Amino acid sequence: MNRREFLLAAATAAVAAPALSFSGKLFAAPAGAPRFLLVFLRGGYDCNNLLIPYGSDFYYESRPTLSIARPDPYNQNSVIGLDSEWGLNPALRDSLYPLWQKRQLAFVPFAGTDDMSRSHFETQDNIESGEPSNQRSDFRSGFLARLSGQMAKLPSIAFTDALPLSFQGSNHDIPNISLRGNTKPVFDDRQASILAGMYQNTSLAAAATDGLELRQTVSKELQDEMMKANRGAANAKNFADETQRIATMMRDQYRLGFVDVGGWDTHVNQGSTTGQLANNLTNLSKGLAAYADALGDEWNNTVVVVISEFGRTFRENGNKGTDHGHGTVHWVLGGKVNGGRVAGPQVAVNAQSLLQNRDYPVLTNYRDMLGGLFAKTWGLSGSQLQNVFPGAKPKDLQLV
Repeated sequence: MNRREFLLAAATAAVAAPALSFSGKLFAAPAGAPRFLLVFLRGGYDCNNLLIPYGSDFYYESRPTLSIARPDPYNQNSVIGLDSEWGLNPALRDSLYPLWQKRQLAFVPFAGTDDMSRSHFETQDNIESGEPSNQRSDFRSGFLARLSGQMAKLPSIAFTDALPLSFQGSNHDIPNISLRGNTKPVFDDRQASILAGMYQNTSLAAAATDGLELRQTVSKELQDEMMKANRGAANAKNFADETQRIATMMRDQYRLGFVDVGGWDTHVNQGSTTGQLANNLTNLSKGLAAYADALGDEWNNTVVVVISEFGRTFRENGNKGTDHGHGTVHWVLGGKVNGGRVAGPQVAVNAQSLLQNRDYPVLTNYRDMLGGLFAKTWGLSGSQLQNVFPGAKPKDLQLV
């Protein structure tokens, strides 16, 4: 380990980590390089109350308490009509809807994976691996790590407590940094003394001291950036705060990023225009809007994709919630995204089209969709895409 590696390790270690994790060198991202951020909603979000099939009578029959009223200009709690069949949850009127109006947001319904387990952990791992669920051969390799490798070590980062599976298995170091606790000094005096003492009287003693100071400096800079963005407003602990911090680093240093957001497992009292799901969607959407705003002109050189491990049952359950499903809706955002539309193959939303009489079917595999996006974004060849997504059939849904 050299001095540079140690300094960055101290700068990027998560607060709760029992040991420092090491990563690659600090650098400025190449000018003009496309920027991609994957947002993973862990828990399986209910896409049917985000992108609402208001043209379907079956939707209203299936959700006697969770459904949202058809578009009505006199009812602010009614669906925001996007076209003749699909609409948006009105809780997102001031956050996500303006991006749709600018044609910077597209939705891909009936999307997902071939994993039929309906298990959070199994499906999440299968998605992050990027391999067909029944043909996984390397359980420590993720598709974003392979993508980074194909792009000559594309500057990459995970905004997570630990390096996610999607970034594991790379032949170069990829940093991860926790977004929790960055508004406070990372190490108190006692912790800093213990860590520095571990390297006392060794060749790394000076690097340890410098590294701890650098970590504190990085934390303070992130705090200052957040305070400036808030313009004196209260420090709300929500996704909007986090995405502003992400934008600070993605704008100047990185071109490939990953962040996960939890809290989407809504089995009980899910709500519709208010409640647990609406609150999560509102915070997420405000964060994405803040991310777009913070990037400024670089938003035009950015693509964001929002996915989840699966959707949820089309019918509500007896606890006014929804259970683990299959097909879901992916989001694609960016300044130059071909948005303002619902993309990809679709079927009528009725009882006959449901998978196993309960879920959205998957008509667009996430590997095929992302493969098509990566081909258009970075000009990857067929062989390069097969390295990232073995066995995939990339689809150009004309999203970019």
